[in-house]
Order: sequence, then structure tokens, then C-alpha cells
Amino acid sequence: MEKAAEQGNVVAQFNLGNCYYSGKGVKKNLKKTVYWWEKAANGGYVMSQYYLASCYENGEGVERDISKAKYWYKKAAEKGDSEAKKALEKLE
Repeated sequence: MEKAAEQGNVVAQFNLGNCYYSGKGVKKNLKKTVYWWEKAANGGYVMSQYYLASCYENGEGVERDISKAKYWYKKAAEKGDSEAKKALEKLE
């Protein structure tokens, strides 16, 4: 999976981020979680945009940054993610 993630596969990037988030198969590491979710989010992967926004909202693996949380929630909401829309409304 890591090889596919490194080659730009957004699904693999998202899944690798999930592994680092949960510690499944690798040592739990929130900084690596954010790294891979951000790559997938920049690649347009909606679930990664939502989860990355949540990291910024809650300060998980990154410094808390509400403006970045709003940015990523908005990106996911624009692609039809209803949970991202709710989260964005809550922050505004």
C-alpha cells in the first residue's frame, strides 16, 4: 500500500493515513496520518478532505487551525459531503 501511496494513488494514501491513525499494521503516528491524508485531500479525495479538516479542527497531529479546518470542510462539502456541510455550518 505504501508504494501505491507514494506513486500518487489517493485511495492508498487515504488508507495508509487510516493505518497510521488507528495503529493498524504500523505504529500509531498522527503526524504521518496528517501527511497522507493531506496528500489524498490535495488529490481530491473527499473522505480525506473531511478527515483532514477534523484533524485541524481538533488539533490531532497538527496545531489546531480553524481556518484550515473550514477550508477542507468546504472542499469536501462542495463535492457533496453532507457531514462536511454540517461541520462547516457548526464552525461558522
